[in-house]
Amino acid sequence: MNDPSRPPAPVWRQLARPAVIIGALGYFVDIYDLILFSIVRTASLKSLGYDGPELVSHGILLLNLQMIGMLVGGIFWGVWGDRRGRVQILFGSILLYSVANLANGLVHSIESYAFWRFVAGVGLAGELGGSITLVSEVLSKELRGYGTTIVATVGVFGAVAGGLVADLVDWRTAYFIGGGLGLALLALRVSVVESGMFLQLRQSATGAKRGDFLSLFTNGRRFLKYLRCILIGIPSWFVVGVLVTFSPEFAKALNIQGPVKAAYAVLFVYLGLTFGDLLSGVLSQHFRSRKKIVLAFLVLTLVLTGVYFRTAGWSAPMFYAVIGLLGFGIGYWAIFVTIAAEQFGTNIRATVATTVPNFVRGSVIPITLGFQYFKETLGLLPGGFLVGVISIVIALLALRGMEETFGKDLDYEEPA
Repeated sequence: MNDPSRPPAPVWRQLARPAVIIGALGYFVDIYDLILFSIVRTASLKSLGYDGPELVSHGILLLNLQMIGMLVGGIFWGVWGDRRGRVQILFGSILLYSVANLANGLVHSIESYAFWRFVAGVGLAGELGGSITLVSEVLSKELRGYGTTIVATVGVFGAVAGGLVADLVDWRTAYFIGGGLGLALLALRVSVVESGMFLQLRQSATGAKRGDFLSLFTNGRRFLKYLRCILIGIPSWFVVGVLVTFSPEFAKALNIQGPVKAAYAVLFVYLGLTFGDLLSGVLSQHFRSRKKIVLAFLVLTLVLTGVYFRTAGWSAPMFYAVIGLLGFGIGYWAIFVTIAAEQFGTNIRATVATTVPNFVRGSVIPITLGFQYFKETLGLLPGGFLVGVISIVIALLALRGMEETFGKDLDYEEPA
C-alpha cells in the first residue's frame, strides 16, 4: 500500500515504467518497418526481377496495400483494445508485423510480397495507438504528456535506424533484423500490466459499450471532435508524402546544386521529427497546453513550407537542412496522438487513438491526388505550395475548435 507520508518518487522513476519503455521500443520497431519498405523498394523489386516502369507501378501497388492494411488494422486493433484490453493490442500487433517482416525477407514473387505488405500494414496499425492509450491511462495526468513524448520520440528514431541499417545490409537482412527485434521485444512485454482504468471499466455495471467504432459517426458533436483530431495531423503527411517523397523532382525544378535522393530526404525529415517530438512534448508540459504548442508548430511548418519553395539555386546540403527543419516543424506527432486519446472516454479511447493516426496516414492519398491535379493545372512548384497551404489552413481551423486537454481527468466513459 502507498504510504501518504512518504515523498513521491522522482519523475524519472515514475516514467521508467514498463508501459513507457516497452511502448517506446515497440513504436521504434514499428516505424523501422513502416519506413523500411520505402527505402528498400527499388533494391527489393530489382532483386525480384523487375525494372523500369515496373519499379514505380509495383512500388505503388505494395505501398497502397500496406496503407489499406493500416486502415483495416487501425479499426480492428482499436476496437479490440477497447473490448479486450490495451496490452492485447501491444502483443497482437507486434507479433503480426514481426512475422510479416520475416516473411517479407523470404518473398520471391510480387504476389507474396503484396500479401505480406498488407499483413504488415495490419500489424503496424496498432502499435502507436495502443501504446499511447496505455501510457495515458497508467501515468498521472501531470506526467502522461512526458510519457507519450518518450514513446513518440524514441519510436520516430526507428526511421533513422531503418535508413542506416538498409544502407549497410542486404534488403532481406534488413527485414530479418526488424522481425527479430520485434520478436525479442515480444518477450519483454510480459512485464507490461493492463490499464487500471480499463480493468475498472470492464468490471463496472454501467453497461457502457466498449469499442463501438460506429458511435463516432452517430453523434454530430462526437464526430466533429473526431474529425478535428484527424485534420490537425494532415500537414505531417503533406510534408512526408509530397515534399519528401518528391524531393528529387522539386530539387530539379528549384535548380538545387547537387544530387538529391529521396532516401536521404527521409533520413533528414525523421531526424528533425525526432527532435521536434521531444521539444513539443516538453513544451506542452511546461506551458500546460497542448493546443498552444500545436499552433506554434503548425505556424512554423507553414513558414518552412514557404522557405522550401524559395530554395532555388541552393546547395543540396542546404536543401536537406530545410527538409530537416520541416521534420522538426511537424514534430507535434506525439502531442497530436495524445490529444486524440485525451478527447474521448475510456470505452472508446483505444479505438480513437489507434484509428486517428492511421486515417491521417491514409490522408496521403487525397493529398497526393490534389498535388497531382494542381501540378498539372498550375505547375510543379505552385501546385505543391498550394496543397501545403490548404492542408495547414485546414489543420489550423480544426485546432481552433478543439478542447484543451492538458491535465484532463481521463477516468470517464463516453455516453451512448
